[in-house]
Amino acid sequence: MRFIKPIITSLLLLAACSSYGQSMKLGLLVYNGGGDWYANPTALKNLAAFCNEQLHTSLDLKEAQVDANSPELFNYPFIHVTGHGRWVVNDAEAKNLRTYLEGGGFLHIDDNYGLDPYVRPVLKKVFPELDLVELPFNHPVYHQRFNFTNGLPKIHEHDEKPPKGYGLIYKGRLVCFYSFSTDLGDGWEDSDVHHDKPEKRQAALQMGANLLQYAFTVNGEQKTP
Repeated sequence: MRFIKPIITSLLLLAACSSYGQSMKLGLLVYNGGGDWYANPTALKNLAAFCNEQLHTSLDLKEAQVDANSPELFNYPFIHVTGHGRWVVNDAEAKNLRTYLEGGGFLHIDDNYGLDPYVRPVLKKVFPELDLVELPFNHPVYHQRFNFTNGLPKIHEHDEKPPKGYGLIYKGRLVCFYSFSTDLGDGWEDSDVHHDKPEKRQAALQMGANLLQYAFTVNGEQKTP
């Protein structure tokens, strides 16, 4: 089943999939350049479980690992990117990612400390005419199922920098959210991986649920049948 081009309001689509005995998978981008795209192996599983509980979704607990140039990309309305190192895209991958995002897909990039130098060059290749902008704290992405009045929660400390949430906005729609200096994905991992305090893991999962809920709606506004 192809979910994108155009994407249906996906909270409703999830219910439809459930009735047909299917469950939607979250996508994990497999990228080139040498960076560890596989850095947080338990993260998306836990985020899916949290969303199933809190948002009443029917997400598969096993993510789909998908290449940037694959036609399978269009099967997943939410694609997560993480890692600590180098990420590059070629012309074909950039074109495919752009088509995916123009068609209704959503990209979440989470800097796992070390990815940041490569994020903007990659996005410039995908959307040369666009720049990442820091989203204000009143943006709907911070006010879905859970309210974050001060923007992104801080999960891990590295360089004593505040967490930043950046967006790539195409024709008025947020198509990419970039979480920097927070490590949301680490907070989604099993509790015995990073030994985060329960409140930190909870905040990370809540923010992740907001991202999914935003991605699974049209411009952040939930539609009813």
